[in-house]
Amino acid sequence: MSLFISALASGSNGNCYYVGNQHEAVLVDAGISCKEIEMRMSRLQLSLQKVKALFISHEHTDHIKGVANLSKKYRIPVYITPDTLRNGRLFLEKELIKDFRPSGVTSIGNLTITAFPKWHDAADPCSFMVSTNGVNVGVFTDIGTTCPQLIHHFRQCHAAFLEANYDDHMLDTGGYPYYLKHRIRGEKGHLSNKQALELFTTYRPAYMSHLVLSHISKNNNCPKLVNELFSTHAAGVKIIVASRYEETKVYAIQHEVLREKTSLPKGIQFPQLEFAFA
Repeated sequence: MSLFISALASGSNGNCYYVGNQHEAVLVDAGISCKEIEMRMSRLQLSLQKVKALFISHEHTDHIKGVANLSKKYRIPVYITPDTLRNGRLFLEKELIKDFRPSGVTSIGNLTITAFPKWHDAADPCSFMVSTNGVNVGVFTDIGTTCPQLIHHFRQCHAAFLEANYDDHMLDTGGYPYYLKHRIRGEKGHLSNKQALELFTTYRPAYMSHLVLSHISKNNNCPKLVNELFSTHAAGVKIIVASRYEETKVYAIQHEVLREKTSLPKGIQFPQLEFAFA
């Protein structure tokens, strides 16, 4: 069974990541408006009716802006830790709040979502890995350091959304005040291009097929620079740079044994779909 993935939005102006199979899907974060999520998914011919859960990584606005409206309109359960809910000041319908801890496994249909703590300046931040039938997709953004748990899960991914937030030189020479530069590059800030590349080149599994570089800074990074840097070291992995302005294509992540079975189930069509074989 495939996992279909897309970065609907990625950046400090909003983050939302889609992962699903043929029958159900989850969104990790909803940091753009409900209307914008609807528009972007519609362009990709992805159905919100298949979204069975929202998983919230932390309470910063660029990750929760659209949560309340989206959850209410489509009756989507929100998996969120108590501290994140409290600090995000989200007003969610009680029956749609699903309490969980950033260290455990949740089943949504045939999807398994594994959460684990991450280093970031938020109340109770966590990263996620979404799996089905042995295919694993990681959502790893807003991370200050590559901790052992991140490395452990990254080494199992067939595809991953991985933060490459800033270029060291651009941050050093840019106009941000010192305290903000210190916060960005701190242990609870964001991953630099250099840190993300080191994680990728050192710990990627042989079967990784796609890497979606995410949460790229508007002022301290450059999509072209990121693409060139990682493409040089791709070694067969398809490199995608997620945009802060529009959705990516939909990519289907599959085991190599399914290489000959590239047709979609009857009635499912993704005109922007690209297949990946792990």
